[in-house]
Amino acid sequence: MEKGQFHSKSGPLAIAALACALLTALPAQATDLLQAWQAAQTHDPQLLAARAAHGSAQPQRQQAKALWRPSIGLTASAGRGYGETQMQGAQFTAPGMGTSNGVDFGTSVTHGNATQVALQASQPLFNPERRAQQQQLNASADMGDLQWQAAQQAAMLRTARHYLDLAVAQEALRVLDQQLAAVDQAFAEAQERFDLGAAPITAVHETRAQQAQLQARRLAAQATLEVQRRQLHDTTGLPAETLAPHLPTAIAPLGQALELWQERAAAYNFHIRLQQRAVDAAQAEAGKHRASAAPKLDLIAQAQQQRLSGRGDFGHHARTKDTQALIGVQLTVPLYTGGYRSAKAEETQAQWLAAQAQLEATQAEVARQVHAAWLGEQTGVQQVRALEAALHASAARQDATRTGQTAGDRTVLDVLHADNDHAATTLALAQARSSLLVAQLQLAQLAGQLDESALQHANQSLAASQPNNQN
Repeated sequence: MEKGQFHSKSGPLAIAALACALLTALPAQATDLLQAWQAAQTHDPQLLAARAAHGSAQPQRQQAKALWRPSIGLTASAGRGYGETQMQGAQFTAPGMGTSNGVDFGTSVTHGNATQVALQASQPLFNPERRAQQQQLNASADMGDLQWQAAQQAAMLRTARHYLDLAVAQEALRVLDQQLAAVDQAFAEAQERFDLGAAPITAVHETRAQQAQLQARRLAAQATLEVQRRQLHDTTGLPAETLAPHLPTAIAPLGQALELWQERAAAYNFHIRLQQRAVDAAQAEAGKHRASAAPKLDLIAQAQQQRLSGRGDFGHHARTKDTQALIGVQLTVPLYTGGYRSAKAEETQAQWLAAQAQLEATQAEVARQVHAAWLGEQTGVQQVRALEAALHASAARQDATRTGQTAGDRTVLDVLHADNDHAATTLALAQARSSLLVAQLQLAQLAGQLDESALQHANQSLAASQPNNQN
């Protein structure tokens, strides 16, 4: 009774797995790496955040240009006012009255309406502090551009990794489904031969144990597949049921020396270039505070008028009016700021030195990453070749073992071991090819050369691969 019950449960499981695979195979054919990247450009949360942050770069450049443009200001005020002037010992001359010396004049408005209007324009002519500030703003804008380009490359590599992780996960499930189908058949045959007395009970137990192990591994593989599918869905926004990436097949080795990749990274790596601009920005900040002690020369033009009218001490209708206009140059010489300027200059100088040290550390770290990625690409090529040979050998061993079982020279356990080895080699090869492709894309990223053409080249290694059946 126990044998029959176990057999009845395993058969429907395999049938359901194959049916589910057939249902999901059709929509999966539309997904390739470039399509995933195109979708990620408008959906990847990290890339969207980087795009929003990049919006500050152009305004910073506009600020830098505005520092050397004229500035114009208008002020106006109105209210109640009081005014009094006194003049003594003046000379007074009027037609028909002659000239009088020692004359006193006085005006008074004690309760009046006061208005004031002033218009002023200035154009910087010489300002070292403003020049340093302009350099700082341009450096910050360049950093914004570099951060955006680095974020695009990181999103490309992230999308490719998620894509290939899902491809490996679905390949693992496909291989497990094949193994389960083969074990189900072997179990049925072992059960039938045992019932006929042509095989020992050990063959039934061995296939049953293998069947249970594969079912447990399939559950874990199914969970991994769902996690990887959700990860790619979150990155691309594509419907989960259409996400069935292709596995890489033949991948051409890059075949370039490590020194060449190191030179490219030193010249074009976005993290190094970003840190170089950070050094420039820190240097400009230090220069700005050093230049704050320098004289400044501005071209200015101003006009203002003040009026006060109302009741005063010398009459009920008193009024004063003062109009001034000026065009010329204005020299400003800072003399003393209480020590703030020198202290700030020392602080920014230390920050500049820290930025230079960070640049050297970034250069060394990128060089290590290039070396590691290059070694990964080199060893990955050799590993793929070795696993391809191992896959052919394991397939030959699998056929020979099955032939030996038919002839009575091999047992069911031998066949199961050969199947397991072939499946493990298949998955190892898929993982090695995916890792090799990622290593090549990472090298391109470190060298500042990861773009859509690089993704197109990587996609060509996937195009020959047909989507596999999966759940």
